[in-house]
Amino acid sequence: MDRPLLNLITDVTGLRVGNADDARLKSGVTVVVCDDPVIASVHVMGGSPGTRETDLLAPENTVDGVDAIVLSGGSAFGLDAAAGVTAALAEAGRGHVVGTARVPIVPAAILFDLLNGGDKDWGAAPPYAALGRAAFASAAGTFALGSLGAGTGATTANLKGGLGSASTRLPGGTIVAALVVVNAVGQATIGSGPHFWAGAFEIADEFGGLGLPRPFPDDATELNHKARARDRANTTLAIVATDARLTKPEAKRLAVTAHDGFARALWPAHTPFDGDLVFALATGRLTAPPDLVAIGAAAAACTARAIARAIHAATAAPGDIVPTWRVRFGS
Repeated sequence: MDRPLLNLITDVTGLRVGNADDARLKSGVTVVVCDDPVIASVHVMGGSPGTRETDLLAPENTVDGVDAIVLSGGSAFGLDAAAGVTAALAEAGRGHVVGTARVPIVPAAILFDLLNGGDKDWGAAPPYAALGRAAFASAAGTFALGSLGAGTGATTANLKGGLGSASTRLPGGTIVAALVVVNAVGQATIGSGPHFWAGAFEIADEFGGLGLPRPFPDDATELNHKARARDRANTTLAIVATDARLTKPEAKRLAVTAHDGFARALWPAHTPFDGDLVFALATGRLTAPPDLVAIGAAAAACTARAIARAIHAATAAPGDIVPTWRVRFGS
């Protein structure tokens, strides 16, 4: 009998998630830890990415397996989080073997949350390496959603962003899941109302059960974005995962396809001011031949659902520059 799903990326066996954050800073780190190295790739579609080790994930490049993926706030300072996770993995004896050395493979991506109302006066020592270590130490099979980890201080054009996740099981048993940090230039809700663009993909009432508005409001496609309002944070980051056995090129195609979830859940998406990207992980624990079309479609749908869940779960905190969905629209 199939085990029940938690509706989290950790439904893919062999993955754990850890979060660490600082309320005063209004920033934090999220890490997906792989119990064993897994096939990985990445696809970037935003115009302002900030990354580490992503070139290694190109299908033509050497290393197939990654030990962890790091998502962090802090803009360029947040790339230090990957160093903290890399050091912790090395201490645990993990890493790609090169002669007598081991080098943990930890790709990372960052979002810009430097102007979100938090205290970023950290002096000569940015806190992200320590936050990365703390996130790694907390990695587990379950975790909360909303305003924590890399999503602690995330925002969208009209509402507070956050950390979201979703999963599904395909008819043949393959599990597909997504983890996102939503810090978009655009917005996840339709016009000035409470409905989510991702409403067509919602399962049960995982982000309010509102569905899509009928009729669509007149302001549904009016552009409301941070670049128009003022210089604020941006970027949506995603990790999609499956237990299917994929090659590195197939993982690359999965990352490409999952970007459809951004377009279905955010308006606008993939702007010049976003760093939108998707990492794809394939643990290969399911040995049956993969249905690549079904896996890609499910990854896009899970990404869209995870984006809406992140916004729906966000919680208010002192100094917020935008309201949460719950404060603005009620529970």
